[in-house]
Amino acid sequence: MADGAYDGIILGSGHNSLVLQAYLCRAGLHVLCLERNNVAGGGLRTEEWPAGSGSLHNTHSFYHRALTRQPWYADLELEKHGARYIEPDLNVAMLLPEGDEVLEWWTDFDRTVDSFARVSRRDADALRRWRDAFVPVVRDILVPEAQAPPLPADERCTRLLQTPAGRLLLETSALSPHEFVRREFGHPAIQAGLLFFNGLREVDMNAPGFGHHIPALLASDGKAQMCLGGSARLAESLVAAVEEAGGQVRTGVDLARIVIESGRAVGVETVGGERITARRFVASGLNPQQTFLELIDTVHLPATWRSAAAAFRYNLLAPLFGLYVDLDEAPRYAAAERYPELDDAFMVIIGLDSVEDFDEMVLAHQQGRIPPMVMWGSCPTRFDPSQAPAGRHTAFMWEKVPYRLHGAASNWDAEAEAHGRRMLACWQTYAPNLEDAVRHHFIRPVHDIPKLLPNMREADLLVGSLGEGQVGYDRPFPGAGHYRGHLEGLYLCGSCCHPSGNVTGLPGYNAAQVLLGDLGLRAEFGYD
Repeated sequence: MADGAYDGIILGSGHNSLVLQAYLCRAGLHVLCLERNNVAGGGLRTEEWPAGSGSLHNTHSFYHRALTRQPWYADLELEKHGARYIEPDLNVAMLLPEGDEVLEWWTDFDRTVDSFARVSRRDADALRRWRDAFVPVVRDILVPEAQAPPLPADERCTRLLQTPAGRLLLETSALSPHEFVRREFGHPAIQAGLLFFNGLREVDMNAPGFGHHIPALLASDGKAQMCLGGSARLAESLVAAVEEAGGQVRTGVDLARIVIESGRAVGVETVGGERITARRFVASGLNPQQTFLELIDTVHLPATWRSAAAAFRYNLLAPLFGLYVDLDEAPRYAAAERYPELDDAFMVIIGLDSVEDFDEMVLAHQQGRIPPMVMWGSCPTRFDPSQAPAGRHTAFMWEKVPYRLHGAASNWDAEAEAHGRRMLACWQTYAPNLEDAVRHHFIRPVHDIPKLLPNMREADLLVGSLGEGQVGYDRPFPGAGHYRGHLEGLYLCGSCCHPSGNVTGLPGYNAAQVLLGDLGLRAEFGYD
């Protein structure tokens, strides 16, 4: 293939890379995105299994919190390109193990409070109090911060001290999530549920600095959403937006190195020997080790920068073990006899009863053993029949398990199938009809994640811990928190950057602001 030249090259086609590329192309730049896999989108994967069956499974990313409220979703006109989202009313249901009670999170906050009041009136009142107190914190501080390049910590603190909402945020942040729930809530199941929700965001429950995450979640308008047609539809709509603006996405490309000349990133070279030139920039959606240690020759970076990249840390609790089923009928939970609304619950959590359950799960990860079974999942076809043949259903359950089982990821080879069967058996105790309804099941073991998506090192779906000081202006590490990669013309745009992982698109959105500003170009952003 002949060598080529572009204004810019983006490495990796995760959704953040595609968001960045779409903005750059709409600003008039000729930009190429290169992807190792044979399909674009990173974790936005929807697989047909068994092949030819018409049964679709979202095997990596499914819950997209408040995605349609992200500014890039409207800016890039993704609905014109095929993306459609729904946000089911009964957003989350947590089935308590004794089976006689359910905690429900609704899109209607009053209904959530009513559900909590069935378990604890005191905790329901605390829920409302903290939600009301944090609405201005979320609206005026946390959302704008997430949608912009981060400020240095000292400057941020000075600004926060100037307003009541900012001072409340600082005071609450001084706590750990564990301290916050134990101080503010009394019922063990409510404490556990709030911590579990927070744990889904991969925050260290015992680390000071993150106590605000729980009330912020309560005060957020947006809840979990799903993409109709499967999560891959979002990736397809982003690619369509890129191509409409003149960009290109190439798949099946293995990178050998980022080409550096005179201290500037000027292109890439593939494993096959093709050199592709970037006249103005190279932007990486990969993790810091891939970008700075694997793709850039040692001579081009100072030792301090390489050491910081090597020290980048990943989430202990992030790895997920997935169980996926083809069904003759949707799961029917036994608790629905008392709470019939459970038939329409979007996310269902099972196996969690108290804070001690959550603490034991964390300890098991630290020790490299399988934790007590706590799972969550959905039946997508309840809300989108297009993801299965007529009259049939698909469903899944996820569980947090350690990446290194008994000290080595390879130990999952002998354990994975049996563990998948244990998950199915546990699920059947809550939904007995599954004993006869399952046509097929398959698993996605935790140690398969980095084989498919190498940027998710150690199976970390968020591509980097929010602990270890890796937040805000110091994410991924001090000196790299402004989306620039030390070398002239080199930028970062992936989940290792502020504000972090999950499907938000904000690292890519913020990187676009920085990159276009550096190039002196104008683009229309959601805040304009």
